[in-house]
Amino acid sequence: MTAQRPVIELRGIGRSFGEGDLAVPVLKDVGLTIYPGEFVAIMGPSGSGKSTLMNILGCLDQASAGQYWFDGQDVSSLDRDELALLRREAFGFVFQSYNLLPGMTARENVEIPAIYAGKPLAQRRQRAEQLLTELGLGERLLHRPSQLSGGQQQRVSIARALMNGGQVIFADEPTGALDSKSSREVIRLLTQLSEQGHTVILITHDQDVANVARRQIHIADGEIVKDTGEDLARNTTPTPQARSRNGTTFSDWQEAFKSALRSLRSNLFRTALTLLGIVIGVASVITMLAIGEGAKKDVVDRISTMGSDLLLVRPGGPDQRGGRWSVTTLVPEDFKAINEIPGVLAAIPELTGGQTLRYSNRDHQAEINATSFEFPVARQWPVVEGTFFGEHDEANYAAVAVLGRTTADALFPGESPWAST
Repeated sequence: MTAQRPVIELRGIGRSFGEGDLAVPVLKDVGLTIYPGEFVAIMGPSGSGKSTLMNILGCLDQASAGQYWFDGQDVSSLDRDELALLRREAFGFVFQSYNLLPGMTARENVEIPAIYAGKPLAQRRQRAEQLLTELGLGERLLHRPSQLSGGQQQRVSIARALMNGGQVIFADEPTGALDSKSSREVIRLLTQLSEQGHTVILITHDQDVANVARRQIHIADGEIVKDTGEDLARNTTPTPQARSRNGTTFSDWQEAFKSALRSLRSNLFRTALTLLGIVIGVASVITMLAIGEGAKKDVVDRISTMGSDLLLVRPGGPDQRGGRWSVTTLVPEDFKAINEIPGVLAAIPELTGGQTLRYSNRDHQAEINATSFEFPVARQWPVVEGTFFGEHDEANYAAVAVLGRTTADALFPGESPWAST
């Protein structure tokens, strides 16, 4: 009898969680060899490490120590993408909770692995229907998970595990949520898969379920304490192999778009609320940006009215320049001379002070600014109503005044100061 090459070989596998002194060992120096077509049951109480071992075997987790060889290849040398490719093409997973997408039909759930593998629509649909028919669900292809019994859902998950070939089938407590009749049906299906050449690794704590397997491995406290032996005598059908990817980027995007539409359609109320939230959020951002831009424009306009090229010269402290005969402020001749400098639009004097103004029976405390007739030009403050005093008024010391808006509203509420004079 010629020995076969093992499909799975573990050498000194260890797995710990945590680091340093806080590290907790879950698996300790595990060595295991599994051959193609074997039906292996891994047993152990809760916390024994059997689920951790399955995660390492299924490349869902990586060992902290040791080597894992799959079909002659060192798994530890594979990067993340290569591990994902291995899981997609060589492994099939059957879980206790089924893990079916509720918004998709039985056929669409089975098609999912083939979508990631890039299979054409017609090819994957034909294979999904074939698998479901073989598992007794030919009349329930378009039923959603909520319309199927627990046993039927588990059969859908088995079909999904076989979609890309399923060289190795990992079944984690597949009968844990089923009644006795459905449990027997699932175990029968797993046995048939083993007879067809699939390597089946069953994780269970039920001895009756484990008795169906030809080989039983008992694990306790992270160590293999019992192994009934390797099934080498049985002639097995050639194990299904991984298939190459033949999809295109366009088909990937197309399937992703279809999947997104199905997800949105499965819960219209939630989708509507989500879209409403997005619309409100975007509208709020746009509104705040508009308010910010408006406030910015208003500030810029206010600054521009003050003149971006305006220079204010204010007197300093007493005797700032030093010396007994020093001049400490500007005189009228100074601003007249400045007006003659090329490039100067206007130079004006300003002398401010406070005073109480009265008109009729109304008083108002106002700030008075004594200045030149060129004030509107220098300050860029146009007159809203009436006229500003002119050069002739200034030269003849005419008794004229220009009211600001605040003062005009206080002394002449509801009427025009121009019309009252």
